[in-house]
Amino acid sequence: MDLASKYFNGIDWRYIDHSSGLEPMQSFAFDDTFSESVGKDLSCSVVRTWVHQHTVILGIHDSRLPHLQEGIRYLTEERGYNAIVRNSGGLGVVLDQGVLNISLLFKGKHDITIDEAFTVMYLLIAKMFEDEDVDIDTHEIERSYCPGKFDLSINGKKFAGISQRRVRGGIAVQVYLCVEGDGSERADMMKSFYARALQGEETKFTYPDIEPQCMASLETLLGRTITVQDVMFQLLYAIKDLGGRLNMNPITDEEWLSYEGYFEKMIERNAKINRSMD
Repeated sequence: MDLASKYFNGIDWRYIDHSSGLEPMQSFAFDDTFSESVGKDLSCSVVRTWVHQHTVILGIHDSRLPHLQEGIRYLTEERGYNAIVRNSGGLGVVLDQGVLNISLLFKGKHDITIDEAFTVMYLLIAKMFEDEDVDIDTHEIERSYCPGKFDLSINGKKFAGISQRRVRGGIAVQVYLCVEGDGSERADMMKSFYARALQGEETKFTYPDIEPQCMASLETLLGRTITVQDVMFQLLYAIKDLGGRLNMNPITDEEWLSYEGYFEKMIERNAKINRSMD
């Protein structure tokens, strides 16, 4: 059985639309909540869409930058962005109204490799854009922000990055898709952030040397107008085309209880960063 059939054909997927009204920390808490639900067989697989206003989501390694305070001040005071630290892998990424985030949450532990979980997301994205006259490549774009083995690019320009987190028998695979706007402008902001947060210091961890022109939005790469809303519809059509069965089952009382605990953890994680800046 191929992976697309394994994860979608005849499989129930619960759609959660969080494309408005949430704070970024809430999104990461919800993904942990749904990971736990699918891991405990309290829910079928979940697909969640989320969009946030001007926020830079930092990774754990970013929280150890030698001059993190200066970097965050640049983002908040000069660029008007908030900054939070997430609980999944990777480095800093830019979120705004032109960036669509998709989370796939399904059951799995050691039986599913990291690469297999990433590939499920890649196959879904490829299905979403199969009618476009483009090839979507999956390999690291080294001079992008948050570079990784499963960067998604067209003609060498990255438009998406994938991260992964595992919680209590569930796997959350998260992708950000730069749909609208200027991808290179977002990359230029992250280049300036790292310049201020590193200030030329040597570090054990190697942070990306960003080349803004290696990143672009789908709007630019496809050469046509495309909106976040368009891509959300393409996502749902793709799941159905792959044989998935969609439902919109509401969040349960048990899930709300779990969410409160995971949200508190996100608040505490970020409180530590805020305290270090005082």
